Amino acid sequence: MWGSQEEAFAELEEIERHSTIIFPETTATTCSLASHADAHTWTDWAEIVDSGAATLSSKMATVPGYIAALLVEDASIASAIFMVEIAYGEAKTIVSRHRLQTETNKLPSDQVPRVRGAIIPAGETIYYRCMCELAGPNTLEGHFRYYLCHPV
Repeated sequence: MWGSQEEAFAELEEIERHSTIIFPETTATTCSLASHADAHTWTDWAEIVDSGAATLSSKMATVPGYIAALLVEDASIASAIFMVEIAYGEAKTIVSRHRLQTETNKLPSDQVPRVRGAIIPAGETIYYRCMCELAGPNTLEGHFRYYLCHPV
């Protein structure tokens, strides 16, 4: 138990600061990651953008943060292996790498690659690149869970 009411409120504030946020923000928007047209070939780096033209980068424009998970909900092709890399900045500093296997087009809820990457500095552009074992381009659709590092 906490020693004082102030300590209890401080603990609750800390818990609230660790709540993750979802991108894209509504059920009306989606986020797709496309693979290269050629099999086993990385795409060029592209900024992560939802179907409403909002960028994941804009969510960390003034406050640093990190990506907690990439949740894949749908795939354009069944029975294929995808690889995804997520990076930030001009140097494309990698924060996570994922390897996913689709079994059906609708992926099960346990297809949740967790991310334990570095903090993304405020104002950096957040990119992805993707490849698939089958010629495409093929797509993964899903959402990101992210956390903002609020000042203490």
